[in-house]
Amino acid sequence: MLTKDFIEIEEKFGAHNYHPLDVVITKAKGVWVYDVEGKKYLDCLAAYSAVNQGHCHPRILKALQNQAEKVTLTSRAFRNDQLPLLYKELCELTGYEKVLPMNSGAEAVETALKAARKWGYKVKGIKKDTAEIIVCENNFAGRTISIISFSSTEQYKDGFGPITPGFKIIPYGDSAALEKAITANTAAFIVEPIQGEGGVIVPPDGYLKKAFDICKKNNVLFIADEIQSGFGRSGKLFAYQYENIKPDVVIIGKALSGGFYPVSAVLSNNEVLGVFNPGDHGSTFGGNPLAAAIARESIKVLVEENLIENSFKLGEYFREKLRGIKSKHVKEIRGKGLFIGVELYPEAKGARRFCEVLMTKGVLCKETHDDVIRFAPPLVITKEEIDWAMVYIDEVLKMA
Repeated sequence: MLTKDFIEIEEKFGAHNYHPLDVVITKAKGVWVYDVEGKKYLDCLAAYSAVNQGHCHPRILKALQNQAEKVTLTSRAFRNDQLPLLYKELCELTGYEKVLPMNSGAEAVETALKAARKWGYKVKGIKKDTAEIIVCENNFAGRTISIISFSSTEQYKDGFGPITPGFKIIPYGDSAALEKAITANTAAFIVEPIQGEGGVIVPPDGYLKKAFDICKKNNVLFIADEIQSGFGRSGKLFAYQYENIKPDVVIIGKALSGGFYPVSAVLSNNEVLGVFNPGDHGSTFGGNPLAAAIARESIKVLVEENLIENSFKLGEYFREKLRGIKSKHVKEIRGKGLFIGVELYPEAKGARRFCEVLMTKGVLCKETHDDVIRFAPPLVITKEEIDWAMVYIDEVLKMA
């Protein structure tokens, strides 16, 4: 079948809750993907940073195959021999004391919200059912009812009310607003160190440190959502490390599995994750042996193949090349590591048309927040591959 045939079937039988580019991918390797008609593309989205290690990484594939032949799912009713090792290796890598595994990023965010509320009641002493969690405008953490309830994007909430109470929204990057919003009922502040879906927004230097200090002063949990910015995407293991802080809670997902399987988790200390008792929270698939084996190898690949360092170095190179493009459409180039946003002026008539033309040239990227093109290739990308893509990016950004 041809591209148009697959699109026709998808449009007929699938719910229309996405607006993908009209490319039908059938195989992938490293930074390259191929469509059903054999055309080759450079992937500059990396499945929203889920495939930081590159598509179909052979080491992670082998770990999946080996584990799939042994046991894939036990539920948490029984123990397995992979999850304890994942716990240990994650804690040793990150410096945290406890791990709570889930599947999707949204599930991990929900887990962090539940932990924060229960900590607020059981440890901080907040009056029952009055806990508040502070979030930032322009955030994106998933699509569950609770998560859309603290979104500032009205479309995400339209038709899905009543929304969940207990959240305060403040401007991103404004530490004074955070301090003003805190009350005796504030349990936590949850923040993306770099807002991904919001347009690859990097906060002002020093913001995370100021926000962290404010939280510490007021006995409020500082929760870093590193689902998209973590595991090397920003040029460090976690983006919060640019400001030399250690959040009370870190939410991880996406690249934790190298794109092979949904794996997410919450990292914290004994005090926070110790609030959970058997039956308080869980997941049939969370922490399953297949997921744990995949995650263990995915982490090792990132570290042992120096992909975090590659992201830092080539991210600077990518942004430098983008800044060299003389285009009337480009308002700003921003980002850290290989997490890059190109914001266009409103007169450019939206970022999607540029993504659609780049697709025809063999470069896959995606618009976000209408006027931003996001470039976030797998961290295995080379300088030569960036140079190859830049020829077409330059050409397309200069079009009328």
